[in-house]
Amino acid sequence: MSKQRPTSRRPATTDQPSRPAQPASNGQPATPVQPAITVRALRKQFGGFTAVDDIDLDVARGEVFGFLGPNGSGKTTTIRMLTGTIRPTSGHAQVLGADIVHRPEDVRRRIGYMSQKFSLFEDMTVEENLRFYAGVYELPAERFEAQRAYILRMADLVGREDELTRNLSVGWRQRLALGAATIHDPDLLFLDEPTSGVDPVARRQFWDLLYDLAARGVTLFVTTHYMDEAAHCHRLAFISAGRIIAEGSPSQLRADHGGASLDDIFVGLV
Repeated sequence: MSKQRPTSRRPATTDQPSRPAQPASNGQPATPVQPAITVRALRKQFGGFTAVDDIDLDVARGEVFGFLGPNGSGKTTTIRMLTGTIRPTSGHAQVLGADIVHRPEDVRRRIGYMSQKFSLFEDMTVEENLRFYAGVYELPAERFEAQRAYILRMADLVGREDELTRNLSVGWRQRLALGAATIHDPDLLFLDEPTSGVDPVARRQFWDLLYDLAARGVTLFVTTHYMDEAAHCHRLAFISAGRIIAEGSPSQLRADHGGASLDDIFVGLV
């Protein structure tokens, strides 16, 4: 496991995210906003193989939630169910208040997704990729122009709009993919090992961008193999063989395991 810290910047707290509340007009205490993700007894089987085995999860709005596990543990399958890409075998889940089985289109309109493969078309230019994703989300022309300008600045690609995506460095492709995934201003962003194979400097820069999104209230659901990245999440869940085996804030998990590092906790549990 890497010990390189991704960045000195981090969310305001690593234990408890802010949980916005709806204003009360009758003098009563405010009502907590509905969680971003609610999962109960979610299961996915492929033939005789159980990829995800009756898991429960809750992710608060505005939270940076780390989902950790070895390869083949069920992380990506869980994300595919939560994004409405595949149907669960059983169980229930709501994402931003919408049922993933009965209202998958409502889910997809309000989320973004970025995988370790960057989800870009390498034979298209930077500009063409942005226009493609703007078309997918039916962005009006005026809004697209504003988002395009922001993404090009964020990704440090101003002046390289006509560059083929395959010619960009991994760090540039990563930032461009993040821009494409967030071009429609999603409320929730799924990131499936987004920094896999990226050098430490590019990882630090990328996490700076994620912290900026979190500061704007975007909920982040992140899978990673880097424990330095996991340490900067509000809460973590460890999954192995399709089951959640531990959950809590980084400090809670360390306290529960005698002050051990997240690396040692991860290896010991798995």
